[in-house]
Amino acid sequence: MTTSKNSFGVFMLQMMVLSLLITLQAEGQGLKVGFYEKTCPHAEKIVSDVIKEVMAVAPSLSGPLLRMHFHDCFIRGCDGSVLLDSPTRQSEKYAPPNLSLRGFNIIDRVKLALEKACPGLVSCADIVALVARDVTVETKGPFWEVETGRRDGKVSLFSDPINPVTGLISFASNITTLKQKFALRGLSTKDLVVLSGGHTIGMSHCTSFESRLYNFTGKGDTDPTMDPNYIARLKLKCKPNDQTTLAELDPGSFKTFDDSYYKLVTKRRGLLESDAALLNDRETKAYLVQATSHGSTFFKDFGVSMVNMGRIGVLTGSQGEIRKVCSKAN
Repeated sequence: MTTSKNSFGVFMLQMMVLSLLITLQAEGQGLKVGFYEKTCPHAEKIVSDVIKEVMAVAPSLSGPLLRMHFHDCFIRGCDGSVLLDSPTRQSEKYAPPNLSLRGFNIIDRVKLALEKACPGLVSCADIVALVARDVTVETKGPFWEVETGRRDGKVSLFSDPINPVTGLISFASNITTLKQKFALRGLSTKDLVVLSGGHTIGMSHCTSFESRLYNFTGKGDTDPTMDPNYIARLKLKCKPNDQTTLAELDPGSFKTFDDSYYKLVTKRRGLLESDAALLNDRETKAYLVQATSHGSTFFKDFGVSMVNMGRIGVLTGSQGEIRKVCSKAN
């Protein structure tokens, strides 16, 4: 009887995952490059101008603003749900994996400029996608054409980002989990290793990798897959139980979008376990090596994978709404 119940439970879980996958695979329909060409022809320039101003004074926001697009798309699709406030702190942005996100005020600033020029036309979901591209460009990264036409969702739940099956990817994920969670959203293993390259800009709290330095298996040991010299350097920066200090994901060029992240990972200096995990798969490891060579296609590939991610679970046509303010439904 117990076996039968367990089998039924597994079956139901598989059906739930399949249902989500089918939903997410109808993505991208209704999106197109230049969606606002006629209705708000200067929309993309307005976004770009604001981001140029922001990056000139606060370049450290590039990583968080790029990551915001990931966190939005991976939960309920790219619908701006990560932006929604909740008086009872029960929306996505208050879930533990999202507490380190920054730059919501920048999204609000962009929205304000767009509402002034073209009221009620440009969605917050599109703003997040355009901002991700523009902060990449402003940190010397690639330009890609962003498909637009997304509409904003009205639902944002605290429980979604922390769902063990469909939630956000943990920084401690192994390669199997990483591949599964990307596949669940219709993304390939190549998308996984390419989008991981976004860690070339940004920072991470010491708490995200503390166990690798001080207590990897619960015996006061270090992670044997990490370069011991790198561990020694990180220990100088991050003491046990340090809740506030930030470390560079790509030391030396964390404000510049380049391929040095891949060089670090191949030298066993990936900061997070999810970075180091890319060495544990034949396809992802091959890409790491290719991305550090003269024939690297990383910049081109990053744009392609960002477009792929930007199609996840989008609302288009008459679905959803165009929020007047990004932090609350109309």
